[in-house]
Amino acid sequence: MKIGKKGTQEKTIAEVKLEQEKSYWRLTEDEILLRSPEPDESYFKSDTWRVLRILSEFVSGFDAMATVTKGVAVFGSARTSENDPYYKAAMETGKLLAEAGFEVITGGGPGIMEAANRGAFLAGKASIGCNIELPMEQIPNPYQTKALKFKYFFVRKTIFIKYSNAYVIFPGGFGTMDELFEALTLIQTRKIRNFPLVLFGSQYWRGLLSWITSTMLNEGNIDPEDLQIIYLTDSPKDAVDFIIKVLEKSKE
Repeated sequence: MKIGKKGTQEKTIAEVKLEQEKSYWRLTEDEILLRSPEPDESYFKSDTWRVLRILSEFVSGFDAMATVTKGVAVFGSARTSENDPYYKAAMETGKLLAEAGFEVITGGGPGIMEAANRGAFLAGKASIGCNIELPMEQIPNPYQTKALKFKYFFVRKTIFIKYSNAYVIFPGGFGTMDELFEALTLIQTRKIRNFPLVLFGSQYWRGLLSWITSTMLNEGNIDPEDLQIIYLTDSPKDAVDFIIKVLEKSKE
C-alpha cells in the first residue's frame, strides 16, 4: 500500500515505519560519549575534544541559571495525561511553589513536567525547563519562561541539583527513579545538605518505601536516619509547607 500527498514521492507503510524506527534510534551525544573509542577515530571526534563540548554545556547552563536562587525541581512521568489526578496535583504544586517565591524547575517535557511548569507559568512566576536530547525528540512544553536544552544527562542533573533547594517527586518511571536515588545518595553522603525531598503520592510510593525498610534497612545497608530524608504526602499544600519549614529551619 502506498501513502503520500499528491505531487510527492509515495512510500509504503513499511518504508515509513523504517524511517520512524531510524529516527527513534538516532544517535545522541550521550550515547556517543559512552561508547568505547575506536582505533581510527579522528582527534575532532575523540573524547579529548568532546570534553570541550561538555565544558561548553556546563558554562551555558551555569550562565543561564545564574540568577536562580530559590529553585525547586519537580519530577515525574512524561506520560501522565492532563486528566490524571497527579497532573492536576503537580499543576497545583507548581502554582503554590511559585506563589511562595520559588522558581519551578522541571525537565521541560510533557506530563508531570508540563503540569508543574503550567502552574508556575499561570501564576506569572519563573517556570524553567531543562530539556534533554533523546533518541526520540522530547517536545518542550509551552509553559516555560526559560527553556534550556542539554545533550548530556550528567550536565543536566548537575544543573538540577545545583540550582534546586528541594525536590518534589511525583510518580514516574526509570528517569524519575534516577533523580530520586541520586538525590538520596548525595544527601546520605552529605554532598548536599538541608535538602527537602518530597515524594508525592502515597499509594504509588508505599511499595518502594516498604521494600527499602524491610530489605535495605533490615539487612543493614542503610541506617534508620536515612529514611528521615524522605517526606511522603498527598497534598500540594503540605508539600510546599514542608519545604518552607525545612529551609527556614536550616537558616537558624
